[in-house]
Amino acid sequence: MSYIAILETGVPPDNLSDTYGTYADMFAQHLAAPERQFRVFRTLEGELPDPADRITGVVITGSPAGVYEDHPWITSLIDWLRGVDVAVPVVGICFGHQVMAQAWGGHVEKSEKGWGVGLHEYTIHDNALWRELAETDLPALHVAVTHQDQVVKKPENAIVLAGSDFTPHGALYYTDRKAISFQCHPEFCQDFAGDLLLSRRGTRISEHLVDQALESLKSTSSRDQVLGAISKFLAA
Repeated sequence: MSYIAILETGVPPDNLSDTYGTYADMFAQHLAAPERQFRVFRTLEGELPDPADRITGVVITGSPAGVYEDHPWITSLIDWLRGVDVAVPVVGICFGHQVMAQAWGGHVEKSEKGWGVGLHEYTIHDNALWRELAETDLPALHVAVTHQDQVVKKPENAIVLAGSDFTPHGALYYTDRKAISFQCHPEFCQDFAGDLLLSRRGTRISEHLVDQALESLKSTSSRDQVLGAISKFLAA
């Protein structure tokens, strides 16, 4: 049986997963299509697809971990990405975006800019490519983010699809393989993004920054267009 592999590299806080489901649940819901099968791998516990399986696509979720951290599962994931068939569509989100870049020749660091949270705007740099991917015209993407780490050096064979002053490498499209990645979180609905921020308010993230981010989430998001582009990419 062929399937799309969802590599789960992190899970929401317990009180949020009870309400909203896991990150894998979010992707399986938003990317559902007739005859499309998903299989979830708890990659943070060492699970990865068998190379002999008929994988029709890969989605790598977000994670609180840093790709530079010394965890065996991260090393295994990077090795797996370096060996994956270049014809298999691979999509990375947040940590997934970062680990793809790290595996394929880029570099990721904890940014001196601090936390990026709330609804951020990424200017689309390659409008023709975006129209091909999403079948829609947008000058910029407006999607929720929550991260400190950033891709500070992109792989040589990746082009910057979209970005901002805060996150220059906001979305990458790979020219030597079938892969695309986003630093933002299109799988987050407004309520989940807000509740996640509230769970970190005053502990991991300053109260002032969280309050600003919560206000930004009230603006119109283009997450549906990004999810549509991802779904189309996985089907191609």
